[in-house]
Amino acid sequence: MAANTILKGKAALVTGSTQGIGLAMLKALASAGCNVTMHGIPNDMEKIQRLCKQIAKDNSVEVTYSDANLLNPGQIRDMVRESHSAFGRLDILVNNAGIQHVAPVHELPDDKWDAIIGVCLSATFHATKAALPYMLEQGWGRIINTGSMHALVASPFKSAYNAAKHGVAGFTKTVALEVATKNVTVNAICPGYTDTDLVRNQIADTARIRGIPVESVIRDVLLADQPSKKFVKPEDIGALVVHLCGPHSDSFTGACLSIDGGWVAR
Repeated sequence: MAANTILKGKAALVTGSTQGIGLAMLKALASAGCNVTMHGIPNDMEKIQRLCKQIAKDNSVEVTYSDANLLNPGQIRDMVRESHSAFGRLDILVNNAGIQHVAPVHELPDDKWDAIIGVCLSATFHATKAALPYMLEQGWGRIINTGSMHALVASPFKSAYNAAKHGVAGFTKTVALEVATKNVTVNAICPGYTDTDLVRNQIADTARIRGIPVESVIRDVLLADQPSKKFVKPEDIGALVVHLCGPHSDSFTGACLSIDGGWVAR
């Protein structure tokens, strides 16, 4: 059995959870005894299948997988319904999936804007709309949205991402108010730069392009606005998710919780 079973018997769906922050969230929920639905683009199905089997084995939980296209509302609804059907309940929804494109506003392609708004913001709406009825019927639910620090502050050349994540913050607060008396909480987690493979690849690329050491990229480029000068650990984000779903989480709702090494304290 999992060492920590505070969520034993509950079921969660985590979008964008085949790697990075989403995978850390999924593993943390599974380690707390939660049955989980993994979601992501099926670039390597063998790897995904191995991950699902390993997580299930390590934690004595059930793990399912969805490759729903988050730009398709019908597929999002199907994903939520199938996750509920697999476990007979849906207690936790983590809207984590996101995409990014960096460019000045006047050079940002229309299709990139639409895709970023679609995946980061509209998909959060569609998944929440589909999951809430199950939670309200059960009389308990937890919805957690990944906002990033860009839900709270802006950075240049990321207009679509900033707009989407600020929208996630507003959506989070609104839904939290609507269900505040229903034993369903809605919160956003806002990480700073996090130690993931995706970010590590950016470091190597940036060092090569700029002709500077990796250490300088980390300190002076990526973490220039992160006062701790340390990456956020994905496991810390996973632990926060578990806490927001645990027995002492009832009064956490409508919050946008920064976990960013002090980024938004400036």
